[in-house]
Amino acid sequence: MDALGLARLQFATTTSFHFLFVLLTLGLVTVVAVTQTRATLSANPVHARMTRFWGRLYVVNYALGIATGIVMEFQFGLNWSGLSTFAGDVFGAPLALETLVAFFLESTFLGLWIFGWDRLDKWVHLALIWLVTLTAYASAFWIMMANAFLQHPVGHELRDGVLRMVDFSALLANPTFGIAFLHVCFAALTVGGVFLTGVSAYHFIRRTTEVEFFRRSLRLGVVLTAVATPLLVGVGFAQFPIVQEYQPEKLDTVGALDGSGLGFMIQIGFVLLLVSWATVPLLFRDWVVKLRFPLYLMVVGIPLPFVAAIGGWLFREIGRQPWLVQGLLTTSDAVSHVSRDQMLVSFIAFTAVFAVLAIADWVLIARLARRGPVSSDESPVSPLVPAL
Repeated sequence: MDALGLARLQFATTTSFHFLFVLLTLGLVTVVAVTQTRATLSANPVHARMTRFWGRLYVVNYALGIATGIVMEFQFGLNWSGLSTFAGDVFGAPLALETLVAFFLESTFLGLWIFGWDRLDKWVHLALIWLVTLTAYASAFWIMMANAFLQHPVGHELRDGVLRMVDFSALLANPTFGIAFLHVCFAALTVGGVFLTGVSAYHFIRRTTEVEFFRRSLRLGVVLTAVATPLLVGVGFAQFPIVQEYQPEKLDTVGALDGSGLGFMIQIGFVLLLVSWATVPLLFRDWVVKLRFPLYLMVVGIPLPFVAAIGGWLFREIGRQPWLVQGLLTTSDAVSHVSRDQMLVSFIAFTAVFAVLAIADWVLIARLARRGPVSSDESPVSPLVPAL
């Protein structure tokens, strides 16, 4: 594999890792915001304990996900300097907004939420988690806007051999942006619902004594999955006419290379759709808890939306090759002028860092998930209290 192939493989690997963190972060922060809202409006202490438990898992995933995002950003300068030179004035604008407007605000609100536990007024604390949620989705909004520009470049003109932005509103109206952003949002909600359902089912398999806690968590996970999955499948199919109009060669390219990834993603989407709606009736009279077989299926199903998400991302990115900016800049012109050996060392180093971060994330989340919720007499100073 030459330097270009290694650069593409490196970005695909690191972005895939980071995307998994992002989906779980968006899904879990929505769950935490909902449970804290219920805790604030009701006097039932189980909702507050749910907020602490799922909040711990969210914060761990968020912290390690930030590390993967920072590492991934280095690749734009190291491996794809041609993209920054040619399209940085346009492509860099939404990325800068994501960093300044979304990420910095999100991390600030999250810090206040973590360290303001039992110190701030309950309504202020509730407002903070909803601000964290909104800014988290705002981050995805700006990132998908930048990606949509690569898919279908608009709002620019060519001056002196580089792209200059002339119409920022065109980026907002990009036909490849809006529906793709919604697709990511519903994918994240599906991931959150499946994760919530799987962890709760695992505790019922272990004959947990926290029956009320995980019954409510299981119900929330099943309902969230049942609501989000039909929308996910719907907006997924709604993108095909757009792809056919603006990137007709994408379907042919992916089909010629390997259509199994796209097909597998669609199959997983339908499986999640059917299973989630088939599980809803089992919520009545707690049949889903009493029947062991569905519980095992819920645990086994945790990886499915992650696998489908990677399949969808590969379809979106691989299909426009050889273009990095569709019709304007090829990957071969955008890759940095570095040797194959240097690129290989970079690929090994980045992949090793991401592997360590991913393993650390999964180990910590699995450990906290197995441990279960805090007891009623344990100090709830912060969602991060338990010793790791």
